[in-house]
Amino acid sequence: MIGYIKGIVADLEENQILLENNGIGYEILMPASALERSLREGMECRIYTYLQVKEDGLQLFGFLTKDDLQVFRQLLTVSGIGPKAALGILSGLSADELRFAVLADDAATIARKSPGVGKKTAQKLILELKDKFDLQEAFEKKLEHQAAPAAQEAGSDVRSEAVQALVALGYSSTEALRAVKQADDGAAADAEELLKASLKRLI
Repeated sequence: MIGYIKGIVADLEENQILLENNGIGYEILMPASALERSLREGMECRIYTYLQVKEDGLQLFGFLTKDDLQVFRQLLTVSGIGPKAALGILSGLSADELRFAVLADDAATIARKSPGVGKKTAQKLILELKDKFDLQEAFEKKLEHQAAPAAQEAGSDVRSEAVQALVALGYSSTEALRAVKQADDGAAADAEELLKASLKRLI
């Protein structure tokens, strides 16, 4: 099993990278977001890999972080989603965005941002992955500075977590804070319930 490959970016294409290591060039399929924002020719990088064994050969899929690779593997456990479909989902959604969308039952966001994924597939994905994602773990993985100011203003831990989740889904801090304040009537038992109620005011 190839855990990762460290090398020099020799070439970048629309959906793959050519990574040179010890005179060997590895063709690795990667999320479009990683290719567009994080990589450039000539730079040294470490790519975490998943090896697909097919009848007609081998295919490497690559990710910039262990977390992205972990979420990719979790996507493969969903019935009907193969490596290329999972890669497409992670091209439109970051690992953090996908986790929060699943925990919020936000099939609309998953379908809208994932090429080739309809709402029914998104709903099935949520059903099969929800028990594998933990809200607290999702917050720990999310970079704190992206949502910290709004979360601090929100007040309680439950409201803060809901605000952070909305920011992770792409809403501005102002939108997130306003929606959470409007949705928080005191009835929400936890951040997940408050997140769902807040999303209804934003969609």
